[in-house]
Amino acid sequence: MAGSSLSLYALGGLPLVRPGDDLPAIIIAALSHAGRQLEDHDILVIAQKIISKAEGRIVNLADVVASRAARDYARICEKDPRLVELILSESKSVLRCKPGVIIVEHRCGLILANAGIDHSNVSAASTEEVTMLPEDADASASAIRATLESRCGKMIGILINDSIGRAWRLGTIGTAIGSSGLVALRDLKGQKDLFGKTLAVSETAEIDSLASAAGLLMGEADNHAPLILIRGFKLEQTQQNAQNLLRPVDEDMFR
Repeated sequence: MAGSSLSLYALGGLPLVRPGDDLPAIIIAALSHAGRQLEDHDILVIAQKIISKAEGRIVNLADVVASRAARDYARICEKDPRLVELILSESKSVLRCKPGVIIVEHRCGLILANAGIDHSNVSAASTEEVTMLPEDADASASAIRATLESRCGKMIGILINDSIGRAWRLGTIGTAIGSSGLVALRDLKGQKDLFGKTLAVSETAEIDSLASAAGLLMGEADNHAPLILIRGFKLEQTQQNAQNLLRPVDEDMFR
């Protein structure tokens, strides 16, 4: 939980990440470059893009053959059929399709546009390369956390952040698609408000709040800073991760 203050630092000095790179080593080097060391209760927010790159989740559209279903959806959304083929391959189902966008349920359970597949900040050599989301962002966060805690001897939290749009508001916002070592969903039911009234339904998505704050420093274009250090948030022992924020289908009023 947050104390009376919270500090966020964008860490520079990261190289262009390539498949197979040792991300914990890159993170430790970035901390050193910034003159910092990990402390207990620090949180590292890592952009999804560099996780996907390190895990080899890069596809060249030149290698993709579009199916008939992809071509049919492509005519509706006016997208490259090869890109649509990748979107379908990453999705459980298509929820909406209109010019410019396909809204899907990703295999990991997220509801988002275009299955999170992205052309930006992938490669200077090819305009045909795209990145896909990590296979299991929670597992990625857990592995990075375990390695960093082992190497640095500190208790930390890890968030994997992506920019995702929202159904009823314009603009994307930083959203935690993977986490480890952090309470994801805090249940406030039964606690008292300022006037002593008992809270009946209040829950807070703490990791999304942290991801959103980090998103202000991460940026989106050529100012992209893919690694943010958050300091001043007290960690708690928990097995929760980003999957805890997925709304069960039987509670979803909009599908």
